[in-house]
Amino acid sequence: MGSEEKDVFDNMQRPIDQAPLDQRGDEIPGGPVDLAALQADYLAMKDQLLRAVAETENTRRRLTRERDETAKYAASSFAKEMLDVADNLHRALAAIPAEAVARDEALKSLFDGVSATERQLDAAFTRQQIKRLWPEGEKFDSNLHQAMFEVPGTDQPNGTVVQVLQAGYVMHDRLLRPALVGVAKNDQKGSDPKPAGDASGHVDTVA
Repeated sequence: MGSEEKDVFDNMQRPIDQAPLDQRGDEIPGGPVDLAALQADYLAMKDQLLRAVAETENTRRRLTRERDETAKYAASSFAKEMLDVADNLHRALAAIPAEAVARDEALKSLFDGVSATERQLDAAFTRQQIKRLWPEGEKFDSNLHQAMFEVPGTDQPNGTVVQVLQAGYVMHDRLLRPALVGVAKNDQKGSDPKPAGDASGHVDTVA
């Protein structure tokens, strides 16, 4: 057996180092494990995680709400433009005397055509949850009505809408246009006009 082969054989027969791990040179440096510090780090990371999850959920809810609001009121701008059309149709029908329609066949055909158009527009408004406000005889509500003048000497309680100059409109719970009204203002004491509360349904006045 040559000298090199003998050295290899001797190395193979040499006992494996049985020294404890903490006495070996390849030991990973570091002292005893600090369980309290590890637990504190864990709790801190858990708190950060919970906060991140909560913030993510709040963001998701906000985006969902904004998306729903956008879809809900998507037609509001177009609806506002159509309010003048609705007003003109209503005024045109109101300006035609019933007796004139009864005796004039051509006028009756025109009246029927305008009436049909108004009904179609009303149906379209209904599908979009657009409601016409004509509050004559109702209590003044600053959420829905705009007082243009006061009417003294009426038999109605103070704050009652006694005249409507222009209809108002709401879309879902959002005001598109307030009704322009005249309000009773008598000498005797009465309740002042006050906005209606949530009992009758809150109305978002931001169109």
